Amino acid sequence: MSQELSFEPLTPVSYLDRAAGAHGDRVAVVDGERRWTYAELHDRCRRLAGALAPIAHGRPVAVLAPNSHVLLEAHFGVPWAGVPLVAVNTRLSSAEVAHILRHSEASVLIYDAAFAEVVTDVLPRLPASPVLVKAGEQYENLLASATPKAEAVTDERSLLSINYTSGTTGKPKGVMYHHRGAYLQALAMVGHTGLSPSAVHLWTLPMFHCNGWCFPWAVTAAAGTHVCLPKVDAAEVWRLIRDEGVTHLNGAPTVLSMLAYAPEASPVSTVRVATGGAPPSPAILRRMGELGFQVTHLYGLTETFGPAMICDWRPEWNELDPATQARLKARQGVGNMISCQARVIGDDGADVPSDGRSIGEISLRGNNVMLGYFKDPEATRQAAPDGWFRTGDLGVVHPDGYVELRDRSKDVIISGGENIASVEVEQVLAEHPAVLEAAVVAVPHERWGEVPAAYVTLHEGAAVTEAELIEFVRERIARFKAPKSVVFGPLPKTSTGKIQKFLLREWARDLGD
Repeated sequence: MSQELSFEPLTPVSYLDRAAGAHGDRVAVVDGERRWTYAELHDRCRRLAGALAPIAHGRPVAVLAPNSHVLLEAHFGVPWAGVPLVAVNTRLSSAEVAHILRHSEASVLIYDAAFAEVVTDVLPRLPASPVLVKAGEQYENLLASATPKAEAVTDERSLLSINYTSGTTGKPKGVMYHHRGAYLQALAMVGHTGLSPSAVHLWTLPMFHCNGWCFPWAVTAAAGTHVCLPKVDAAEVWRLIRDEGVTHLNGAPTVLSMLAYAPEASPVSTVRVATGGAPPSPAILRRMGELGFQVTHLYGLTETFGPAMICDWRPEWNELDPATQARLKARQGVGNMISCQARVIGDDGADVPSDGRSIGEISLRGNNVMLGYFKDPEATRQAAPDGWFRTGDLGVVHPDGYVELRDRSKDVIISGGENIASVEVEQVLAEHPAVLEAAVVAVPHERWGEVPAAYVTLHEGAAVTEAELIEFVRERIARFKAPKSVVFGPLPKTSTGKIQKFLLREWARDLGD
């Protein structure tokens, strides 16, 4: 039997071929007042490929745009042009965008008009200007005059996209995704989040972040509807949930907080939410449950195509009390259906016992782990010294096999020789009815080396004192783990809603000086 009969290279762009063939007349994309069917989306993406292939010259195509039809189309049109996609974080500075364009050797930059000033600042920083395509009339004319094209993928482990890390510890690194990984990761997201042709997915997660956790391809694989959202605004999200019949959305716990406590919040029919980026507090999980949101906690990194682990809900947990359910939902869980089983590795290189207490580094392997860092083989070797990707996150394994994150290795507070997990303290603080969100970092201390300090945002109109919050924590966990100081105000966040603890640590050092 020939290989051709039983083997087809895996690529996530094939999902659009299938959706157009089976659901071509159904709505694929809602972007403001505009709507396109799957047949129309298929044609537009193939035209984008036809337009890009002659000008890309085999080099990556970068896109600087919000969650719009342009960035969604690029997830299919750019690979069909036979080149990798570089979806650029829209919150970066001009210098950071310039570094990404130089490092990726991007040949073309498609950009939204909202970022015209950034592009103007970037161009003098580049050795040569990429071909510029402005979203809107120029982009539409490009598609209209192009001959449709779809470059066949012959190597499923070839480069699909380059996603740049946040760069908080140095210059951003380019994480290389392959077609096989994105295909399988998208399939896992379909299965774990229950996507189907009746799904209406609201884009509250940036598509530039891990290629939107592979949901541009996952929603298309299920032939669901993409509802684009350029900016996360709680009032607009609630309007779209009701007007468009949204069934699915994703985002960091801060996005959940924004929605849960918005003035527009009121119970809805079930909306499935996938959250990741930080452990959601039991308090926010309970609140979302009260509103009708079914929250699934996912865990992963840019290097793992987004969610590599899922807190897979067991039916027998439905009989537990709400507080216990919320605590279980906050765990990172187990490898998703296409991942290898996650390991938690101790200092000796061996797996820690599954006792819920022994701490080690969460390590991952599987089809949804990157090819490596673009043009940085040494960083790639350091990240996976033995074929297992070291996440830098510390966790434990419970007797049921579920992993729970205890902290980033750099976020553990060592006070007087005792380890304090900042996550544990944060979750206790979040239980206070006045607290919207909290972050805990280490501050230097003359006697103890370092001690916990809390940064807290309160609900609108709520009031609580520093002393009251500290005592609240002391009553619930070991007293030495309680913060020694509390600073009230908004928390600094990344474009994907992650709290920027490195900035909080800098603020804490300034307070101590």
